[in-house]
Amino acid sequence: MDGQILVASQFERAGFLIILAGYLLVGGLFALYTPAWQAPDEPAHYNYIRQLAERGCCPRIEPGDWDSAALSLLTSTRFAPEHLHLLPDMQYEDHQPPLYYLLAAPLFRLANGELVALRLFSVALGAGVVALSFVISRRLLRDQPHIALAVMALVAFLPQHVAMLAAVNNDALAELLVALCLLWILGYLDVDTPLSPPDKSGGSESRVDAVGSVGKKGHVDRFSRSLWAAGLLVGAAFITKITIYFLALLVPLAVWLRWREEERELSELARSLAVFALVAGVIGGLWWQRNAHEYNFPDMLALGAHDAVVADQLRTADYIATNGLVAYLTGMASTLIRSFFGQFGWMALPLDGVLGGWLYRLVGLLLLFGMAGAWPGMKRITRSARIILLGAVGLVLLQTFYYNLEFVQWQGRYFFPALIPLSLIVICGANHWLRRWVWARWLLTLGLICLPVVDVILLFRVIVPGLSP
Repeated sequence: MDGQILVASQFERAGFLIILAGYLLVGGLFALYTPAWQAPDEPAHYNYIRQLAERGCCPRIEPGDWDSAALSLLTSTRFAPEHLHLLPDMQYEDHQPPLYYLLAAPLFRLANGELVALRLFSVALGAGVVALSFVISRRLLRDQPHIALAVMALVAFLPQHVAMLAAVNNDALAELLVALCLLWILGYLDVDTPLSPPDKSGGSESRVDAVGSVGKKGHVDRFSRSLWAAGLLVGAAFITKITIYFLALLVPLAVWLRWREEERELSELARSLAVFALVAGVIGGLWWQRNAHEYNFPDMLALGAHDAVVADQLRTADYIATNGLVAYLTGMASTLIRSFFGQFGWMALPLDGVLGGWLYRLVGLLLLFGMAGAWPGMKRITRSARIILLGAVGLVLLQTFYYNLEFVQWQGRYFFPALIPLSLIVICGANHWLRRWVWARWLLTLGLICLPVVDVILLFRVIVPGLSP
């Protein structure tokens, strides 16, 4: 592949632009009309930006930054005006890496701290995620544009995803870095190894021989040179959000897959991984060194400091002791799936009463339908790319469940760092069952493109009345 994603037809180009414009419109509406502070942890993310704008980098999480009683009062009264004096004390996200907040701080000063302006900044970052979801899918399946458009529509219009991308938090930048890293990985795995011309006897040199002698040094350079870019991306991930640290495993996996396929020397693998680790480690190391100084080694991620500050947050062990393991597992599974589609505000506004709960049933059916056909549906994707997609989803699932071993955090939004590969897997699986009928395949795409209608209805008929003070 030459790395260029070419739009095959006017219809496909129009579909791409319609979805992107639709996302910007719906995301803008969510940013404007979602009641203030009614997104998970939005006040704490806002206060991080405010502290940077007023005092410089970087805030330090300390006792008192988390006040469960005050937060409960704010959320239970829907952030009523008479309680907003409590907002500046919500600073429990001060342990987060700083990149998103550093980028948002100039806008904070320019807009005089206007909440909507910061929300629209997140929407703009999310537009990159939406566009790259199409580019990634199109690169993997060049002859199936309906899949790329369906993936793009699902990423753009999944209601909970729109709500999170239209809020003040570091999720949009984190997802953008994941998408860029996935795109880099696909390009890295797609680099063709030029072979020497066949010899006069009609044979051709082996893959190993082709990179030997005169051309070997050039190939060594090509094998490791672009690892600088991966190092920069993963380094940026290190200073953006801990939930995307899994990229530090995904890139070496891609390097190993290519090394194994091209049968190179072990020294080349070591050299490439060293280049990647050096660049990413230098960037992340600056932040980790700061944390080691602020919170004492070995708490370089500030997670220990965070856990100490939010000590009265509901713990998994306490929930199981009170309700039992079965209640915990069933509650977690149900809430994760429902909140993946939509459970708004601070998880206080589920959609069970909307259309009799059929929205949840439909998304559950789509997930089951897609997952059941995922393996045969992905056969046209290269083996290496399948490993990367499944690896990304698997790592995000594992870290979500690992986090829930300590705290009760049944929130489907924790799956969103892997939303692009997860959407691609589901759509490929659904397409497998519909592959015999071209009209049915496009019907799925058109159905997902209609999701913004659902988003707008949910915004004005559910979210605004349900979360306004």
